[in-house]
Amino acid sequence: MATIEGTFEKSSSLKAAIVVARFNDLITNKLLSGCLDCLSRHGIDVTETSNQLDIAWVPGSFELPIISQELARRGKYEVIITLGAVIRGDTPHFDVVISEASKGIATVSRETGVPIIFGVLTTDTMQQALERAGIKNNLGWNYALQALEMGSLMKSLS
Repeated sequence: MATIEGTFEKSSSLKAAIVVARFNDLITNKLLSGCLDCLSRHGIDVTETSNQLDIAWVPGSFELPIISQELARRGKYEVIITLGAVIRGDTPHFDVVISEASKGIATVSRETGVPIIFGVLTTDTMQQALERAGIKNNLGWNYALQALEMGSLMKSLS
């Protein structure tokens, strides 16, 4: 029986992209900061001149799938991280946005074979989002770890 797993130790050569939603940027900037900190501590060059990492900004979480798809199709990236925050309001807009963002991101990942980490917070309140973006912990860090593991796992399968 073979056990196939991704590792964090051998992931420092991964080429990654992060797609970040500007909407709720108070939250997404904090997620991005946590994500970059984790990637940096695991050997990924996150500097402005990096040839390992690119960051694309989109208007909101609804637009995450199309840019993720374009980046995945280029064949340059071994893993893509999406960052967004959708906070429930008084209308069904929340349900529409998160449904389309999640389905779109999953579809792009399956169709391109590039792992895409779903780093979109879905919360009922701004307080809940803030807690997940740094007040209690920063899920941006977790999303980066998932990316390192999945990128490494995909490499081991090649």
